Amino acid sequence: MRSRTRAVILPESATMTSGAWRVCIRRLFARSSARLKRTTKSRLPKPTAEKSGLHPRNRHRLGYDFPALIRSSPELARFGRRNPAGTDTIDFADPAAVTALNRALLKHHYGIEQWDIPPGYLCPPIPGRADYIHRVADLLGGAGLVIPSGPAVRLLDIGAGANCVYPILGVAEYGWSFVGTESDPVAAAWAENLIAANPVLTGRVEIRRQESPAHVFESIVKPGERFAASICNPPFHASAQEAAAGTRRKLRNLGTGKTAAPVLNFGGRSTELWCEGGEPAFVRRMIAESAERPELCGWFTTLVSKRESLPSIHQALKAVRADEVRTLELAQGQKKSRIVAWRFKRRVMFAA
Repeated sequence: MRSRTRAVILPESATMTSGAWRVCIRRLFARSSARLKRTTKSRLPKPTAEKSGLHPRNRHRLGYDFPALIRSSPELARFGRRNPAGTDTIDFADPAAVTALNRALLKHHYGIEQWDIPPGYLCPPIPGRADYIHRVADLLGGAGLVIPSGPAVRLLDIGAGANCVYPILGVAEYGWSFVGTESDPVAAAWAENLIAANPVLTGRVEIRRQESPAHVFESIVKPGERFAASICNPPFHASAQEAAAGTRRKLRNLGTGKTAAPVLNFGGRSTELWCEGGEPAFVRRMIAESAERPELCGWFTTLVSKRESLPSIHQALKAVRADEVRTLELAQGQKKSRIVAWRFKRRVMFAA
């Protein structure tokens, strides 16, 4: 029988001081870390088959080695199950199972000892996020694929979120350093505590509050700052209703048969899932701001979830006369997406 975990309700008051938010987040983070020390026992599933479509350097191409993951994070054991094809897996419609899997993956593969997210926040699929990092590495490597590594290679993560997953992966895989921006005060404070709790991230990742959610680069970067690349996973829905409909489609694809009052298995707050105008409007705003500071990044990049967003994005890039534009296809299971990358003639210089 699964043990019950009390829900933690974050205060919604907009009048809380910055100090009060930080105290609240520290308490929630400490409570989460203490809870993770309790473990359970279960059978050890077998590794899954190779996952097609992932980058050759992606650690998750051969699927999940559940015995190894459970040894690193024993709490994952209670979520193990067999699907109808006889493959060992978890219930991806269960938010607790998805969070436990991510925690095990980050600990086993990337050296993250303490990781959790606030209730209701985005819990990203690790293999897909790792693919983005590896594709950006290929862009930085150029035609010879001489990939630069080390902390002198700085990346700008637009909307790092409470999960801080892109900086975690970039630090672990290539030793890069990151500045992560975040407009949500809870997510920003949580990410700061996550960084402080993991020595491998300390000194490599900095979180900055974006006080103006209407802006992307404006008011967040310092004069003279330069980055090898920017990365972003933009809100891709145009409304809360559209986000809920997307969740129902996902649940149907997972075979749960649940279409009413959906639970977000990968979570997500409003600022993470939708914005006015949806994905194309957010990316067009990013493109316009990048053209105002073309030397800020060697490559500007963003995920684009919806193929139908591409025409307006490409038109915006043509309008600002981007020197080079690439669209890189991504695939993980049923999920298809792509990275749009662009740069201008004046490029940032960084140490390899």
